[in-house]
Amino acid sequence: MPEIKKIAIVGAGMAGMAAAWDLIRQGQQVTVFEAADHPGGLAAGFKEPHWDWSVERYYHHWFASDKYMLGLIRELGWSEDVHFPTPITVMYYKGKFYPFDSIKNALLYPGLGWGINKIRFGLVGLYLRLTNNWRALEKTTTDAWMRKFAGNKVYEEMWQPMMEGKFGQRWADKVSMAWMWARLHARTTKLGTFTGGFQAFADRFAAKLQDLGVEIRYKTPIQSISSHPSGGLQLETRDGQTERYDQALVTLAPSLLARMAPDLPEDYLRGLLTLNSMGAVVMTLTLDRQLSKEGFYWYSIPKQAGFPFLALVEHTNFLKPEYFGGDHVLYIGDYLEADHPNFSKTDEELRDEFLPYLKKINPDFDPSWVKKVWVSKTAYAQPIPLVNHSRNIPAIQTPMDGLYFASMSQVYPWDRGTNFAVEIGRRAAGLMLQNTEKNDQQI
Repeated sequence: MPEIKKIAIVGAGMAGMAAAWDLIRQGQQVTVFEAADHPGGLAAGFKEPHWDWSVERYYHHWFASDKYMLGLIRELGWSEDVHFPTPITVMYYKGKFYPFDSIKNALLYPGLGWGINKIRFGLVGLYLRLTNNWRALEKTTTDAWMRKFAGNKVYEEMWQPMMEGKFGQRWADKVSMAWMWARLHARTTKLGTFTGGFQAFADRFAAKLQDLGVEIRYKTPIQSISSHPSGGLQLETRDGQTERYDQALVTLAPSLLARMAPDLPEDYLRGLLTLNSMGAVVMTLTLDRQLSKEGFYWYSIPKQAGFPFLALVEHTNFLKPEYFGGDHVLYIGDYLEADHPNFSKTDEELRDEFLPYLKKINPDFDPSWVKKVWVSKTAYAQPIPLVNHSRNIPAIQTPMDGLYFASMSQVYPWDRGTNFAVEIGRRAAGLMLQNTEKNDQQI
């Protein structure tokens, strides 16, 4: 066993809790600091008094290929609480929505026409599923690679709308092809969740960690991290309390780490601050009836279709309305740059802007169907990986002795989400334990 170290983890999201899971089971003394009053991070949710399940604010499902998340759940002994319903995902084309959640439906999708375009679409998809050579792909953009190998028609109908929706006009044609490879290489159409929702999983996981001896301090944001005069690190909370730790792991956005630890070397700080990301604005609504007559779950909507949002998700076409007291739950979401006007609009302004477009989903829709509205906003939702992004990824072990960093910006070429949050959190914990053992051997 390595020497017992006093370890701080900043953030009780999936990365922070996964790291705590590995560290506490190796006998370390672990304290988790969380600014919110609950665990979960971007996977957190909320719950009305008459609901049995929570509703997520940002992340809404797992993929059947999420091996790190599902592997952690197996270790916890909770696999029986993972469910994989069979919702229908649809794509927009010329005013209508078409299912696009199977090979058969992809072949029937009219946006690609017939003949050579569908053949090229299929061959490109097959190649990206089979190849593992993502480093060659990161040398070019998704825009350039797809236009060359899939063709302009396939790219402009299939992938360009997603790129523009995810990254906006400013970044859409600059994103590394390795990012697109990762999405098509690993993701499945089979989508899953946890009994009670993601918040139920986060609450249960946090309670398990506390049972093992992890201390979780909610509503305790960290103001600063610096080297302690007697070795290790000094953490200062926003209310001015200070405490010494041997090691610390920060699982927040790169800009937040830069603000907390300004004494990091200039080149590491510069690397943190040059990482770009998109924010997200998500409206959650409850309706008194089903919106989609067809029972569709996830609507992918291209920006050029004129909707003021990227995706519309009818959550209760994925999970039963009975879980939510009979309410029908709907998400309306968009990725936006942090200076977009939607971040400063009120909930009422966004509601008035979004609701008229629900008539394009169901012409019978009336605003009187809406029971309640919530709006969630975050400035850090989707990292933007440019060409050769692997050169720009900050090291997990920072140059400040004892300080480690694990964020969505470091899971590249993989995309953000709970699965790779678990992976990088556990990878960081492994490095921390490894360095603890090295120090023991030196002593």
